[in-house]
Amino acid sequence: MPDPNVVSWTSLMAGYTAVGQPDKALQLYAEIYRGAVVPNDFTLTTAVNACSVLAELEMGRSIHAHVEVLDLPDNLVVYSALVDMYGKCNCVDEARRVFNLMGCRKNVVSWTSMISAYAQNARAHEALGLFKEFTESSAQNSPNHFMLTSVISACASLGTLSSGKAAHGAVIRLGSDTNDVVASALVDMYSKCGCFSYSNRVFRRVENPSVIAYTSIIIGSAMYGLGKLALELLAEMVARNLQPNDVTFVAILHACSHSGFVDEGLECLNSMHWKHGVLPDTRHYTCVVDMMGRTGRIDEAYWLVKSVNVTRPEERGLLWGVRKEPGCSWVEISNTTHTFYAGNLNFPMSGEVVGLLREMEARMREMKNEPETTWEIHNCKGCPILSSSGRSAEATNTY
Repeated sequence: MPDPNVVSWTSLMAGYTAVGQPDKALQLYAEIYRGAVVPNDFTLTTAVNACSVLAELEMGRSIHAHVEVLDLPDNLVVYSALVDMYGKCNCVDEARRVFNLMGCRKNVVSWTSMISAYAQNARAHEALGLFKEFTESSAQNSPNHFMLTSVISACASLGTLSSGKAAHGAVIRLGSDTNDVVASALVDMYSKCGCFSYSNRVFRRVENPSVIAYTSIIIGSAMYGLGKLALELLAEMVARNLQPNDVTFVAILHACSHSGFVDEGLECLNSMHWKHGVLPDTRHYTCVVDMMGRTGRIDEAYWLVKSVNVTRPEERGLLWGVRKEPGCSWVEISNTTHTFYAGNLNFPMSGEVVGLLREMEARMREMKNEPETTWEIHNCKGCPILSSSGRSAEATNTY
């Protein structure tokens, strides 16, 4: 084209972004801005979306300045894209400032962008609060699948089952419970909130689950040590001609590790590349090393670490530094989730909790006439530990 116009430039930018080359889209935008062609709202939106993909904050701020110079305050598409870009760049407060500038002109896309920004940046309480504000102020607009997915993810990160069930109720009322993306988020949420049976129920309602849905339920199986179920789900998805991805295999190996299925785990590792076209990386080898360590096969784990080729030094450190994450439990009281980690008393009201444990132990001893057990708090390598020491070896436990 001897003299391309703004439509031509914008189409080419959108094409580069669509095929995974957003950096070239931004190069084209820079050429437009230096030339005589004036970018329109579609050009600016495309450029902002490219910045979102790359998490390119400084370029995104420059484009935001161009938006202000071109005086496009009423364009919801551009401003919603800016909210999304700032969220992807972990600048949630800047995203909120842009969101507030839209005033009462916000549409469902604008609200979704802001709720997603909160949910993606570990500000789940604010995501849920904004969703409540949306439902109260936007009676004429229904939440879309993307908004519902972000809200459910926020509930999952908080571990608040009551909020998760309320979000699930909204999903059912809107007829979105069989949507693959929403269902995958529900599966993940219920697993993280301690209700794996609900996860499985939601998953089974999806008529044609995708790889994402299967991966979500396999991750849930791994969380609960259900290695046999995880392997059955893998076989089921392969039978449906669905191709497991790298995340699927991380979940499978994690499940095998927590179930003691070493041979099955090794078989999955060995078949990843030649059977499924997925090249194992550090995450997969780390799971296998952990799996071997749990079953006492230390020498095999050692030689596996020695044999793995890594591209970055920190990846080698991950393999050598495999450690078991502390177990945890949680309880939800008055819509607040309280989490307890094994070996850690650094939480509010720890004294009251220990006192209640002592009272419970005393009452159980009276009822069952068991040997006397005393609760002690001591430090192990700087970490407070709650343990029970009885008068016989059988009465000794560590929590």
